[in-house]
Amino acid sequence: MRTAPMIGAQLRDLSNLMKRRVDAVLLQAGIDQVTGIQGRVLGFISHCQNQPVFQRDLEEAFHIRRSTATGILQLMEQKGLLERRPVEQDARLKQLCLTPRALAIHQAIETQIFLAEEELASCLTPEELEQFFSIVAKLRRRLEE
Repeated sequence: MRTAPMIGAQLRDLSNLMKRRVDAVLLQAGIDQVTGIQGRVLGFISHCQNQPVFQRDLEEAFHIRRSTATGILQLMEQKGLLERRPVEQDARLKQLCLTPRALAIHQAIETQIFLAEEELASCLTPEELEQFFSIVAKLRRRLEE
């Protein structure tokens, strides 16, 4: 039986702790809970500012199947987070547009993530931060091989 700490488990635990911190602050502020993937979709669409975003873009960006994307988007529509609008040139295409409510939620999430990032970075020296990102990049390259 392995007794040494495992890299994957440590990364997962750290990610979970950070998500819980952000979720707790958002809950205190009275902001509806969104799932992790819904938050990422909000961020993706929000950061594509002047470019239209379609379901297939999400499928490619998040490496998910069409049925998975459909389920996520339907739930987000039910929650009033996005609208699907027909495109003038091709009525079969539906552009994904965030509602004002979704934009406010995204902004709150982004603010809390930045604050959590600052808090974490503040306990490391610049050299430790550089080393951390170097190690993460090295692990990413290995996993992408």
